[in-house]
Amino acid sequence: MTAALELRSVSQHFGSLKAVDDVSFSVTAGSRHAVIGPNGAGKSTLFALIAGTRPATAGRVLLEGRDVSGMREHNRVGHGIVRTFQHSSLFLGCTVLENVLLAAGRRAGTSWSMLRPLRRYRELQDTGHALLDRVGLEDRHAARAGSLSHGERRQLEVAVALACRPRLLLLDEPAAGMSPAETARFSQLVRELPQDVTVLLVEHDLDVVFGLADTVTVLHLGRHLLTGTPADVRASSEVQTAYLGAADSSDLFVEEPS
Repeated sequence: MTAALELRSVSQHFGSLKAVDDVSFSVTAGSRHAVIGPNGAGKSTLFALIAGTRPATAGRVLLEGRDVSGMREHNRVGHGIVRTFQHSSLFLGCTVLENVLLAAGRRAGTSWSMLRPLRRYRELQDTGHALLDRVGLEDRHAARAGSLSHGERRQLEVAVALACRPRLLLLDEPAAGMSPAETARFSQLVRELPQDVTVLLVEHDLDVVFGLADTVTVLHLGRHLLTGTPADVRASSEVQTAYLGAADSSDLFVEEPS
């Protein structure tokens, strides 16, 4: 299977602190791949290294076989690595549609001005409405982004990310702060994303992880512990120990009966 993303001995050191230490794994094209681990495992730092927010101390990041290790974040976006953040990065004073149009216009290299507003770009308009329909926000297109619920803002962030035409979509704690109903809607949205978009997510909610991911990577103290199926992760005594300190003391990964 083709690797959408490959990490080769990627590290991030801050003096003597090894936030990410010699991490290697690959993400199969079209997969839904999750990165989990206890607090302090290095998940957010690893995401920053993949996105290009931080330069790696050592190692290589390859997108579909191309080495992007030396690229800045905006250059990686142009090559298909697009990230959402734990905290909202939306323009809250703009409408829902305008947020998507700004992203779509920037990706298409289309400039705009007060004399030629975005609404005149019919092709971008059509793209924006289609993306909002995909994430379930078409009926909110004229609302200010600041008026959306937390879950709706997450949906909008996905639409903005899709407007950048990602090949690899990085979702950073997408379910954080969501109600159970919002989490369920968001999970369904991720399941319905097109298969040509590979999804890599960091998420603390293990119900979300095991409900979405076909592959899971576990980090512990900055190092790669395991990559496998959700069943592999549930069965691993090493993972149990990393989370709770005792291999035989947890039902954390036990599936609830359906």
